[in-house]
Formats: sequence, C-alpha cells, structure tokens
Amino acid sequence: QVQLVESGGGLVQPGGSLRLSCAASGFTFSIYAMSWYRQAPGRERELVAVVNSIGNLRTYADSVKGRFTISREDAKNTVYLQMNSLKLEDTAVYYCRAVRGDNAYWGQGTQVTVFS
Repeated sequence: QVQLVESGGGLVQPGGSLRLSCAASGFTFSIYAMSWYRQAPGRERELVAVVNSIGNLRTYADSVKGRFTISREDAKNTVYLQMNSLKLEDTAVYYCRAVRGDNAYWGQGTQVTVFS
C-alpha cells in the first residue's frame, strides 16, 4: 500500500536547523510532484515547498524563501526539506504530500518545535 513516512522533526532553538525526510513506497515516486505542508495549532494547513517530478522546479512560500530548501532523491524514493534559520513561527506539524493528476497521498506528519 501507499506510504509516506516523515522523520527528522524535533526541538530546536531559533536560528537552528533541521532536515526533514519523507520516505515513499507503494507508488512510482519519480513521476509524482512532492511537496511539504505544515499546520500550526489553530491554523489551516499551508503549503511550504513543492518540487516537480523532474526535480528542476521548486516553489516556496514567501515565509520560508531563502531559509528552506526542498530536494528529492528518486533513487531512495525520498524527499527532503532542509530548514535553516528556524524561527518560532516555524513551529508546526510538517507533512509531505505526493501529487500526480487526481492522485494525492499524505504522510502522517512530524512535529517541529522551535523554542527559545
């Protein structure tokens, strides 16, 4: 069955870094666009970053531009989110998502907490 398993979340102080990973299985990873979303308490889920299936196009939310980098490694069926210069407002549950046409899959999420 389809699985997206996020990892790499945790506790970090402002200015710190984390690298999230999302390991995919059960579908043809290389033909799917991959994205990261996040949801903070009391807020709607928001798009953080997207990378297309080829890996040459990336889009970021304005709030993370210049700090976060999305990348994919098709040989490992994995998408990453490198998060640098973390801020308190980056605290959220981070989810990865795979999309191709009408097909979309979500992971279960990983908690990122930035605390001072």
